[in-house]
Amino acid sequence: MKSPPRVALGAIALALLSALFFTSTYVLNRAAALDGGHWAWTAALRYVVTVPLMLPLMRGRWTTLWRAMRVHPRAWLLWSGIGFVLFYLCLSYAAASGPAWLVASTFQLTVVAGMLCAPLLYRDARARIPRAALVCGLLALAGVLTMQAAQAGGRLDRNAWIALGCVAVSAFAYPLGNRGLLLHLERAGIELDATQRVFGLSLASLPLWLPVIVFAQMRAGAPSLHQVWLAGGVALGAGIIATVLFFRATGMVRRDPVALAAAEAMQAAEILFATLIGAAWLGEAWPHGIAALGAGIVVLAIVLFSALVARSPRG
Repeated sequence: MKSPPRVALGAIALALLSALFFTSTYVLNRAAALDGGHWAWTAALRYVVTVPLMLPLMRGRWTTLWRAMRVHPRAWLLWSGIGFVLFYLCLSYAAASGPAWLVASTFQLTVVAGMLCAPLLYRDARARIPRAALVCGLLALAGVLTMQAAQAGGRLDRNAWIALGCVAVSAFAYPLGNRGLLLHLERAGIELDATQRVFGLSLASLPLWLPVIVFAQMRAGAPSLHQVWLAGGVALGAGIIATVLFFRATGMVRRDPVALAAAEAMQAAEILFATLIGAAWLGEAWPHGIAALGAGIVVLAIVLFSALVARSPRG
């Protein structure tokens, strides 16, 4: 079912804003790794911190969410396990194994991952992969890879290849968990807003984080205060603000496969935002040559996606 153009474009705008806040993940996780923080603590602390930080936002929302979780606990455990636990375990391990640019660029596989997962989830028209959206997603991915090509600096070592594989798993787990929960709520006839979904998945993931916490304690001892602060920054910027915005955007167009794919593909803008922030505030070089070409391709893909979802139903 095609969403109204205004709704679809609004979802794209929210998804772009979420990408801006998601950029904090790569830098702060890499900072924790370079400071000696264990990757398992980096992963678990984000969600341990997210739950109490979100409690003030749940005023008036808790009763409906608790009822939904109590009736279908397996669904919440399943999709939180995939979309939050598997996603962030792989991303945190990758941050300890490879450079931030490799993690950030490889995660952009998520711009097409959601579309490729559609046949596994849906039993209606949404199971079909929208070819126009797939072409736009591949174009965005090509732009990201072009921007990062100059930073590779030659062949990747063993740790970098491990990081690449972990991030690839993470890139598929995140949209799969989000789409899976949306589909479960749709079939159960339950309406929850983005804040409720993010808090519910974070809360449901806590039992799954317990063995990770035990493992981290046995391997590295208690986390440092600096690592806790870094995890708190990721929890606020990426775990709450960015994730709520992203869930809101995808929830708006959950029945429109093209607009949903477009909202997910806006994560490619993370590379643009990271580059612009680095140049404007950190004194890094502005992209030029191949990097500038890649940035232009990403912008073109975003424009094409916007044009695609803005078409009238008859068009």
